Amino acid sequence: MTGFGSAIAQRAVARGAQARRNGWPGGWLVCLVLLAAAAGRARAEAPPEPSGPPMPPHAHAPHPPQDPSLLGADQLGQKLFPPELIMSHQDELGITAQQREAIVKEIEAVHSKIFPLQWQMSAAAEQLSKALDAPKVDEANAIAQADKVMGIEREIKRTHLTVLIRIRNLLNDSQRAKAAELRARAGH
Repeated sequence: MTGFGSAIAQRAVARGAQARRNGWPGGWLVCLVLLAAAAGRARAEAPPEPSGPPMPPHAHAPHPPQDPSLLGADQLGQKLFPPELIMSHQDELGITAQQREAIVKEIEAVHSKIFPLQWQMSAAAEQLSKALDAPKVDEANAIAQADKVMGIEREIKRTHLTVLIRIRNLLNDSQRAKAAELRARAGH
């Protein structure tokens, strides 16, 4: 990535980490979306690749999205609701005391699971970094360490997705419709 794209990527990682520290289980989604945007911007800044033969002027093929990973994040975001959206609009959504208690319980459970996983992932990432510092990298060891990091990362993402699904399932049909309307108004 170019300097500008990598700066965006660094900010994306920092914002995702900050969101997790502030208690939002969807911090990984913020990070993913911002990283994808950074990658798309970096590609836009890259010099154009040589083009093939020109297309005839009458050919109108639909253009695929510039970054397919954005498509997945957007589809996911349209079906689930970040906890802070629910918390900041409790009255408007008609959240009951029972729902509030259940949502808080789910968020507390995810925090107790995520914190140890983040420690494990940091340790595994540190080991991967050390493996990559060697003058001649032991490929098998580096790949094994990367697999370990990605496995922990997968478990963190799975845990985040699980809590978002559980929160969504705690809402009734009218609350989900209202939450979707609020999200659209807020531009989430």
